[in-house]
Amino acid sequence: MKRPSSNPIFLLCLLLVITAKISKAQTEINALKFKNIKEFQGYFKHTGKNMPVISGHRGGTTNGYPENCVATFENTLKHTPAFFEIDPRLTRDSVVVLMHDETLDRTTTGKGKVSDYTFAELQKFRLKDPQGNVTDYKIPTLKEVILWSKGKTVLNLDHKDVPLEMTAQILKECKNDMVMLTVHNAQQARFYYDNNPDNMMSAFVLTKEAFYTYEKVGVPWKNMIAYIGPTNKPKNKELLDMLHAKGVMCMISAAPSYDKLKDPAERAAHYRETFIVGADILESDLPIEVAEAIKSIMPESRRNLGEG
Repeated sequence: MKRPSSNPIFLLCLLLVITAKISKAQTEINALKFKNIKEFQGYFKHTGKNMPVISGHRGGTTNGYPENCVATFENTLKHTPAFFEIDPRLTRDSVVVLMHDETLDRTTTGKGKVSDYTFAELQKFRLKDPQGNVTDYKIPTLKEVILWSKGKTVLNLDHKDVPLEMTAQILKECKNDMVMLTVHNAQQARFYYDNNPDNMMSAFVLTKEAFYTYEKVGVPWKNMIAYIGPTNKPKNKELLDMLHAKGVMCMISAAPSYDKLKDPAERAAHYRETFIVGADILESDLPIEVAEAIKSIMPESRRNLGEG
């Protein structure tokens, strides 16, 4: 029997090949990539045969990875396809940055209101991870994150203190239509649709009354997904059916509800239930955990996504 080669050059080459494969596996991401608007909108259209979709709330924070940070988005995408809800805010000199809170204290080494600082001043601070540990990451601008996202994922821009007109202008400058815009009412949806009829929106549709308000303003349902609340309430069923009949995907956000449960098994059960009862999208602070929890309800062809 031929013994394995003990040639040091051969062993070095073998080590380099193995290291390269491991490195590639650690850096590959599960991208959400669309060729055009029709494909983008088609992915978010309810058909009754859709795969469960995961949204990373503020990116999907975990140890070492702060919210609203590109490194965090990339870490999540190593584990699962996902799109990301993010939070644009204005600095004192009108630069749009990512920050959920009005103040810096919880998530950065800074203190006070975001709006009291210029962008240059904010760059002196560092982001903290969910445990409060200081990282090397800085506060990013919305523009740089939109440019990063192209061909990788979809961003869902929440509405904080940035005027709608300014957000619309930034999208034009970045030349990336594969971005979603959170709208809290039908009037905001109408503004974005009039500005660009290709805009895709994540609309707050928490009641039947809200549903009819969106119908009345005339924004096509193909331009929207619908956020319907934080829990799998039985009374959601009628609203789900109304939206599904229009081809609209429905989203539940576990961030203020199921993500807060201390027992991982209990969280996982609620994540699975969200899709079993009919929701199409689950938004979560823990998207990697969600991806693992729902493997058992995914078709076999999709169960191994994110493992390589």
